[in-house]
Amino acid sequence: MAKGKLYGIGVGPGDSKLMTVKAVEILRSADMIITPKTEKKDGSVAFHIASPYIPEGTEILPLVFQMNNDMAAVERQWEENRRVIMEKLDEGKNLVFLTLGDPMLYSTYMYIFRVLEDTDYEVETVPGIPAFLGIASHIGMPVAEWEETVLILPATASPEKIDQALAAADHAVIMKVYKNWAFIQSELRKHHLIKNAVMVSRAGLPDEVIQRDLDSLPADYRPNYLSTILTKRDDL
Repeated sequence: MAKGKLYGIGVGPGDSKLMTVKAVEILRSADMIITPKTEKKDGSVAFHIASPYIPEGTEILPLVFQMNNDMAAVERQWEENRRVIMEKLDEGKNLVFLTLGDPMLYSTYMYIFRVLEDTDYEVETVPGIPAFLGIASHIGMPVAEWEETVLILPATASPEKIDQALAAADHAVIMKVYKNWAFIQSELRKHHLIKNAVMVSRAGLPDEVIQRDLDSLPADYRPNYLSTILTKRDDL
């Protein structure tokens, strides 16, 4: 029996209509849709975005990708996910692995891609609009112009790395802002990046929130998991 093929599909920032034609075509013919989660809870934002294009009766396979400090538990869970995916491919099923934004930018899909890229399993990655580019168009804020530099970093990086990076940036995109909000806020102030900062949570979804005065938010504020900051230096 011929092996199935794995597609990594980026569903974009939140609006289903921003998905690519290619992604939609693949979804309509897939045997199984993999919906990754970071913990055991109901619902998947990526699946919700892609759902208008998934035919009724398509098999759905939720997989948990743990994100915690117990690395032994994380590795066991991810190894089990790898085993399950390879088993389904061996059965000849064509799988779609859904991911928010773009599969090649801070995506859980990259783990599966790395595991399979040097094997005889066929893998195809279909790009999606990264959240920060969707946000930039939505709020009318250019990410960078002319010879300006732009920095993309996760708020989960070390304090030293964040401080050094922001010190050199003309424009900055900060993802995973639900982590370390108080520190990020102080860093934006320190590097004169807070005046023009905009934070968008759950971009393109019905409960989207746009916040433009980040300086006034309390230090104990808890941004939504799907929150991104776009900003540029005050003197640009």
